[in-house]
Amino acid sequence: MHFAVHSVMPARPLSTRTGRDECCLVLLRGHCTVEFSRTGGERQVATLGPRRDVFTDYPHALYLPPRTELRISATEPTEIADGRAPARAVHPARIVRPEDCGFEIRGGGNATRQIVDIMPPAFPADRLLVCEVFTPSGNWSSYPPHKHDVDRPPREVKLEEIYYFRFDHPDAYGLQRLYDDRQDRTLMVRHGDVVAIRRGYHPFVTAHGYNAYYLNVLAGTRRSMAASDDPRYAALRQWPAPDPRLPLVAPPGSRWQRGAGVV
Repeated sequence: MHFAVHSVMPARPLSTRTGRDECCLVLLRGHCTVEFSRTGGERQVATLGPRRDVFTDYPHALYLPPRTELRISATEPTEIADGRAPARAVHPARIVRPEDCGFEIRGGGNATRQIVDIMPPAFPADRLLVCEVFTPSGNWSSYPPHKHDVDRPPREVKLEEIYYFRFDHPDAYGLQRLYDDRQDRTLMVRHGDVVAIRRGYHPFVTAHGYNAYYLNVLAGTRRSMAASDDPRYAALRQWPAPDPRLPLVAPPGSRWQRGAGVV
């Protein structure tokens, strides 16, 4: 897998190629156009945004197949995430609008979080799977601890994963534990940090007072997010009521009432 975040300024476009990879561009903030074409194909243009920031608006994204040349031109200061993985098959380019993205409140109590699917398993792509996760102040996510490092479908599939973090305050931080029978580490993560997960369980908690966002980019040999819980904590899926602070970002077209969720 490959992951980067590009800052694109007006009058300073960014040009790149996907090579042998498929690619998902996720707008983090700003407004831009992406001109792209596959080798020997016609030029196309996609507009992404505007998005004020990840804690205010739903995402805009663009999926691109291998052997695509692209040029990103911004109309205002823009930040865009670029996740890639080697592709075995070619699927058409596709724009993902906010109204195309999913909405799920997962968990309960102080392990409640919001999931926004951008490229779920049903998305027509080869390897890439992409979603955004919003975790309110003091809450846990990726919980109970789970892993996806063994290919034994349908219970679990092998996936590598990127966590790209953003927080709603410059002093904010969170903790991510990475562990299995060979390692046990806890990382402090702050705004802009990236964690690459190749194996093991990987729960996350954000410090009290600060809401957290992370972009998940995954890739494996199957289009599935099947994972295995750590058996010591699996029974905790008997969730209490969801945290009423969620959603942190309301889906397009909804009316959000704190304490009442999306109506």
